[in-house]
Amino acid sequence: MTTTPDGGRTFHDSKSNLALTKSDNSSADAELAAHVEKPPQAPAPSPFPEGGLQAWLTVLGGSMILFCTFGTVQSFGVYQAYYSSHYLSEYVASDISWIGSVQTFLLFAGGLPAGKLFDEGYFHHCIGAGSLIYLFSIFMLSLAKPHQYYQIFLAQGIGMGIGMGLLFLPAISVTSHYFRRRRAAAMGVVLAGSSLGAVIYSIMLNNLFNGSAGFAWGVRAAGFIDLVLLVTANLVMKTRLPSRRERPDAKPVDVKAILSDFGYWLCIIGATLTFWGLFVPFFYLQVFSEKHGLSKTIGFYAIPIMNASSIFGRTIPNFLGDVIGPFNVMIPCTIISGGLLFLMFAATNLGGTIAFGILYGFFSGGFISLITPAAASYSRDLNEIGTRIGITSFVISFALLTGNPIAGAVAQVHGSYIWYKPLVFASVVVLAGAACLTASRSILSKRKGTNRL
Repeated sequence: MTTTPDGGRTFHDSKSNLALTKSDNSSADAELAAHVEKPPQAPAPSPFPEGGLQAWLTVLGGSMILFCTFGTVQSFGVYQAYYSSHYLSEYVASDISWIGSVQTFLLFAGGLPAGKLFDEGYFHHCIGAGSLIYLFSIFMLSLAKPHQYYQIFLAQGIGMGIGMGLLFLPAISVTSHYFRRRRAAAMGVVLAGSSLGAVIYSIMLNNLFNGSAGFAWGVRAAGFIDLVLLVTANLVMKTRLPSRRERPDAKPVDVKAILSDFGYWLCIIGATLTFWGLFVPFFYLQVFSEKHGLSKTIGFYAIPIMNASSIFGRTIPNFLGDVIGPFNVMIPCTIISGGLLFLMFAATNLGGTIAFGILYGFFSGGFISLITPAAASYSRDLNEIGTRIGITSFVISFALLTGNPIAGAVAQVHGSYIWYKPLVFASVVVLAGAACLTASRSILSKRKGTNRL
């Protein structure tokens, strides 16, 4: 440090000391700040609201769509019994079941184009067009004449089936815009609408078809209910996330990777085998009970009992699936369903029919509602969900197309029913499906490094 002749400090020395003082103060401030507790940072907001008014309105709308579409599929046993004894009495059971099977096939096969359209942002176009086609077709069915197979097949099998195909998958998939952690539960609530619809339609149609209203007005009554529910669903349901079409920078879906995913295909094969036999009781339980001497009243309520139990089967397992994983709940439900098919042999009296309906409705409902979130769990990206569910639905549709006609063909020989054949067929394929699903779960567990699947 330099000094002036009178002993004073130079300007430069004062500046240096000032800088040193600042440096010391900065060090002290830094040391003090290190000892001050920092306020906790708020967690990043979830991109999924997991609830809210619009989310639950969308779930409600999805339940209304499933009420009309899948609820009609599950109540086809009423049509099967009525056609066999009245409208199409000259046709064998397998011929009649083709009507319901084609309808179910188109409901699931429509998932492939509908899933693609949903991913591209055409949600409201799908459910709007599907609603119009479905409503037009159900009112055309009410005009079908007795013993005119082609009229019933075109209106109920083809027309209603195409409308269902455009409605079904978008109504389920849109819940993925609002829910992630609780997605299985939300989808279960949507699917529970189909069981409620099947209960109401089964009871209503049985009484109207066999009462003073008759077939035509019975179908029209169902059509007017569908009209109110579908219009409401179109108004309240909304998407939340931008579609791939609205995000030019979005990563395209790697279809090749999806199609080469071995574990995913094992899941599809397992689901296909299971669906091949799962709906046999829904088509034939009423005929089975009536052919075994039970009163028509008991036969009328056999399918509603099964569908009422399925309401709980499509909600309780799904809430459990959100906790321990959809595969971990779905696989036991599938195995139990395969075993319960043999219990249908005991449904020859009131107690046996009620017991079978309650148990089978619950456990089969668990499989039906959980296969969608299980297949979606293979998705590596949110954009894949619609495509994966669409591919799954499309492949499953071929099992639904052929399963019930096969059961009808082996059940009815020369005009008499041999019931052990369709029940053994259904049980074997359902249990084989459970084995494939178990293998699929094992592959996914190794890939994700967790057993919560």
